[in-house]
Amino acid sequence: MPRSSRTDSDQPATICFPFAGGIMGGSHISALKLIGALDRKKYRPLIVLHDDRGQFADFLRAEGVAFEHAPTPWHLAPASRAETIGKMMGAPKALASLARYLQQREVRIVHTNEGPMHVTWGPAARLAGRKLLWHHRSSPRAKGLRFLAPLLAHRVASVSRFAAPRPGVFSAAGRCTVVHSPFDTDAPKADRVVSRTDAIKELGIAAETPILGYFGNMVTRKRPLLFVETIAAINRRRPNNPAIGLLFGSPLEDGLYQAVIARAAELGVSDHIRMMGFRHPSEPWMAACDALLVTAVDEPFGRTLIEAMLLETPVIAANSGGNPEAIEDGENGLIVPPDDPESFAEAALALIDDPARAKRIAVTAHEQALSRFGVERHCAQISAIYDQLLADAA
Repeated sequence: MPRSSRTDSDQPATICFPFAGGIMGGSHISALKLIGALDRKKYRPLIVLHDDRGQFADFLRAEGVAFEHAPTPWHLAPASRAETIGKMMGAPKALASLARYLQQREVRIVHTNEGPMHVTWGPAARLAGRKLLWHHRSSPRAKGLRFLAPLLAHRVASVSRFAAPRPGVFSAAGRCTVVHSPFDTDAPKADRVVSRTDAIKELGIAAETPILGYFGNMVTRKRPLLFVETIAAINRRRPNNPAIGLLFGSPLEDGLYQAVIARAAELGVSDHIRMMGFRHPSEPWMAACDALLVTAVDEPFGRTLIEAMLLETPVIAANSGGNPEAIEDGENGLIVPPDDPESFAEAALALIDDPARAKRIAVTAHEQALSRFGVERHCAQISAIYDQLLADAA
């Protein structure tokens, strides 16, 4: 297909951000932070959704963020084999439709942020002669990163060193830049005293009850069952002042929500586990917690970890994935062995029993988060990648 003839350097470059839609997660939040901060004199963001019926679309509407509907569906994994074959047969036509859309909208760069969008829009960007920035937010072992990014991506942005592609003969490592996720470092902090007072009232618990939080969608990798086991381990040690565990997030795996409830009942802590669902904003609840437990393994770079640091909520994280890139044990948080509820319980009780230490760690974490993870810094790094891609295309 011929490339667009538009070459006016004084016109803002259109950057296309395609999303599947549906459940909203950290990748959506990070992308929106970037989109909001982009210099509109240089870049014009174009948000495209395949599904406008889910949490993400509802959020965009509520925030007044404009988006367009994708010209074709993306899902290639329907229930029946016949339907799968039918959609695969139609894939070339859909690919051509996406490529025409990119040309018609005069897109210069396609910035993908999700696995399905890498696979769907990457080939379309190549077919249309547009640049592709593959923003990788998942495992370094992801097949797309290993086998498709080297073929499709002009550049890769990785949310952590852990998530970055590994070097090799066939690898996108040479085109990768580590860019940590962005956060509103200048946003007003939730008042921890007010937040805790409000939480105690809504939860109907005693003022001295330790409150521990799990923030993240429910998938096995994030270990919601381990969170429940940690609450049980804490309460076995402190039966006279048991902790309450709050789980925030949407269930993304069939049966996991029910498994969490069943595990709590099995361990005798059903009265001390609350399924809070998706809440926005989540900051007041996080500020009400005595600590955030990041139980996930192989987490590329969780947003909640930095959000807690900015709120001065102490973080206890598994020594896994990108967590050690943000947390230095004993300095700005606590790092414990992964998949070990007893170690999580011991660390939580250490902070609960020593408020002065918890405060020192939280203050240090806040200061470091301000200097390392601001939106402006993230935007500057991504903008530099855009500028290089645009210069290469000139």
